[in-house]
Amino acid sequence: MNHAAVCAAAAAQRARVTPGIDDMGRYLESQVADVSHREVIGPALPGSGASGVVVFRGERVASWGDPEVPEMAFSATKSVVSTVAGLAFDAGLIPDVHQPVTDTLDMPELDGPSAITWHHLLQQTSQWDGELWGKPAWADAGSLGPGSASPDAPPGAGWAYNDVRVNLLCLALTRLFGRPLPSVLRDRVLGPMGASGTWSWHGYRGATTHIDGEAVPVVSGGAHWGGGLWISAHDLALLGLLYLRDGEHHDRRLLSREWIDRTWSPCDHNPDYGYLWWLNDRRRVFPAAPPSGRCARGNGGRHLLWVDPERDLVIVSRWGEEAGRLLHEVSAAIS
Repeated sequence: MNHAAVCAAAAAQRARVTPGIDDMGRYLESQVADVSHREVIGPALPGSGASGVVVFRGERVASWGDPEVPEMAFSATKSVVSTVAGLAFDAGLIPDVHQPVTDTLDMPELDGPSAITWHHLLQQTSQWDGELWGKPAWADAGSLGPGSASPDAPPGAGWAYNDVRVNLLCLALTRLFGRPLPSVLRDRVLGPMGASGTWSWHGYRGATTHIDGEAVPVVSGGAHWGGGLWISAHDLALLGLLYLRDGEHHDRRLLSREWIDRTWSPCDHNPDYGYLWWLNDRRRVFPAAPPSGRCARGNGGRHLLWVDPERDLVIVSRWGEEAGRLLHEVSAAIS
């Protein structure tokens, strides 16, 4: 490892801070294309500046900004939703990802002639066109992007990046576990890994489901309208280390290798995507970065958890522009 080059890349990333993050309400409104659905309905956290860490062979070798300060994770939250789904799979709560969700749960939101499976929700191929917490699926511009199927196509017919549909998965997982997802993540992953107590996970205003007569909050899987996971670079790196170590932490199995393999298997309709993780095999996610990388990515890469098993490397970048440049420079210094 060229440590001086890694530190230089970290210093350069600190200077590439995203503008406008001190007014998060205005920033979030600018991210939603449909003007009729720009109202922020979840909590928002102003950005504190660029921060991040580089972890090589399990040791932190560089950092910038304050990596202990929580920041909104935006769509990097989706990869954490995938982790929680993996916990359900490992516990036998999801016996078969290819079974319809309604075979396991009472989900009136999924009533209809076409059966949506856990696999569909995890790969973003569900084609679900309903509304949740006041936000219709069509309001997310990702639903209309390249590779997406027509609105009346059946589940599995196309891929579309969609916050509302991931929120539907969060709702299903909350009902499946019978408790809020943050408590599952804390008890089964971040707690055992020694994460700080500063992280939190939020939903939208009024986002609850009733379980055994009690209103249980439902978190969101992104932050197009606020909410989502708020977590520091340090704590997010722990999740990367879990995946880098095939689901083990200090010889304790927290997540199965089978789930990680499923998570990092490419979607037929978008080979750059797995179970809510991005895959750089074709070098289309980050062209200048190695094809061995996988990542949790939010807000166009401004929030990034990069895992490269080939280099035994984890990189976390928060509120930084040109993340691909950081990945290229650090990876070159490691190889």
